[in-house]
Amino acid sequence: MSLSSALSIAMSGLRANQAALSIVSGNVANANTSGYVAQTLVQDEIITGGTGAGVRVIGVNRTLDTYVQSQLRTENAGGAYADQIANVLGQLQNVYGTPGNDGTLEAAYNNFTSALQALSASSGNTAAQSSVLNAAQALAQQLNATTSGIQTLRSNAEQDLSVSVSQANAAMQQIAAINQKLQGMSAQDPAAATLMDQRDSAIDQLSRLMDVRAVTDGSNQTSVFTTSGIQLVGGVQASTLSFNAQSSLTANSQWNADPGKSSVGTIMCQLPNGAKIDMIASQGINSGQIAADVQLRDKTLVQAQNQIDQMAATLASALSDVTTGGTPVAGPPSGFDLDLSNVLPGNSFNVTYTDSSNVSHTITVVRVDDPAALPIPNTASNPNDKVIGVNFSGGLGSILAQLNAQVGGPAHLTFSASGALLRVTGDGSGTSTVTAASTTTTMQSLTSGNPQLPFFTDRASLYTGAITGTASQITGLAGRIQVNAALLADPSKLTVYNTSPVTPAGDTTRSDFLFDQLTSATFSYAPNTGLGSAASPFTGTLPSFLQQFVSVQSSAATTAKQVAQGQDIVVNTLQEKFNAKASVNIDTEMTNLIALQNSYAANAHVMSVVQTMMQTLLQAQM
Repeated sequence: MSLSSALSIAMSGLRANQAALSIVSGNVANANTSGYVAQTLVQDEIITGGTGAGVRVIGVNRTLDTYVQSQLRTENAGGAYADQIANVLGQLQNVYGTPGNDGTLEAAYNNFTSALQALSASSGNTAAQSSVLNAAQALAQQLNATTSGIQTLRSNAEQDLSVSVSQANAAMQQIAAINQKLQGMSAQDPAAATLMDQRDSAIDQLSRLMDVRAVTDGSNQTSVFTTSGIQLVGGVQASTLSFNAQSSLTANSQWNADPGKSSVGTIMCQLPNGAKIDMIASQGINSGQIAADVQLRDKTLVQAQNQIDQMAATLASALSDVTTGGTPVAGPPSGFDLDLSNVLPGNSFNVTYTDSSNVSHTITVVRVDDPAALPIPNTASNPNDKVIGVNFSGGLGSILAQLNAQVGGPAHLTFSASGALLRVTGDGSGTSTVTAASTTTTMQSLTSGNPQLPFFTDRASLYTGAITGTASQITGLAGRIQVNAALLADPSKLTVYNTSPVTPAGDTTRSDFLFDQLTSATFSYAPNTGLGSAASPFTGTLPSFLQQFVSVQSSAATTAKQVAQGQDIVVNTLQEKFNAKASVNIDTEMTNLIALQNSYAANAHVMSVVQTMMQTLLQAQM
């Protein structure tokens, strides 16, 4: 090897040492910089004529584990989802209040029933009557406040979605912009390292908002997809999310796949080619904070509203609805006459019959005056039973036609008119035998002669469970329920239920009825409350229903908190694993610095020796 070759090799070593020293310096300076990935020098041996001729610097490597990075992003989405669910369910628990404490639904309900019990012990006592009404108003106000709390949480989720969509768009645009800057640059290009750190940070931010996967090709271009396969970023092009946020939500604000029927915001994704995807309808986002807010707004909190609406509806109906048996018709064929004159929208009548196999069936017919609401869902829990809606607005003739078309033929029943009455009998074939029939109506008067009364109203209107094409009266009832203004104006009607003859002094019929309905009577509750199912609905007293859904909520909040804590552990563990390789280790860098110092000194010494030798040779030739 010539002296010039040796000098050249030593010079290449010094240049490599200088480049490595610059990297160490950059690593140390950015040790606490968020998103910075430690770098190492990439160098290669120079070979000339089969012989080593020095070293050349190729570029830098970012010291990260891409597999762990991908796992971390997945768990980041799961962690953000779990944290948001736990946070909001904790707030919902605060809305319900702590069981056993004052200021809760349970406390208000117990105060109401206690006041009714006291009224029975001192019937006609004006102070006792006032106590009942005060307690009833407190219960109604508690239901109103609970609705307000739930809808505030839904409105918060709506606004969170708006913010998250804006953040997601910013992240996607940043990824696409960095991709453009990286075009033509090698992954080992020192100038590319900082850009790739920024791109990874943007993808990490996006992963907390939604579930994503990132794919980097051979030209250092990263594409980002949702785990459902929707492309968010492709090279230098980014999709755009939009969200039509609503300013404030009510119980009637519901998401629907049909934009014309939806009254809450939906997330649309416009692809670079102009195509649009409804991210909620397509279930394009399945994790992250966005998915959590959608779940809370459209399902979890809606179910919570359904629970208190069901309580309010059962509370009102339990005190106001009366069931009247039909008048038997001897036949043949036998059956019953039903008076439908008091059946209001949402009220119903029932027909029970046995078929040729002696199997019992019950048909529940609900009055529906809005044709747009028909057909109504069959909510019967027994597969042998059926619930149908019939439009009453066309009069008895129209009712008969609808009943005979929907029920008569298949059930072998005949519906006909007997004066102003509806008559239902078997069709004469002997296949079906009508065994019972009744109407369930809402009492409208405070002094009908019955203990039932419209104690609670839907603001100033009767609550009958009316169904329209846009909503059911039960939806949001808890936010509108109040004590009947006529009862507040005349508290004596808590005792006096008849005027001819006048209810005798000391009569406890009405107060006893009210107390028994609220403490002992059992009811079936709709499956949309999350308790029971369509085939096996939750059945129990009002107190048991209240205790059940409050307990379920408390358990859900506790479970969500535990899940979030567990997910945090997973994320932290993966973050530590990722940092172990990607983060700057000062001790390692100091070790590298010492090694570089020694290497630099060695290369400098080689150059000094070569220079001395060259001077010696020159002097020898003179």
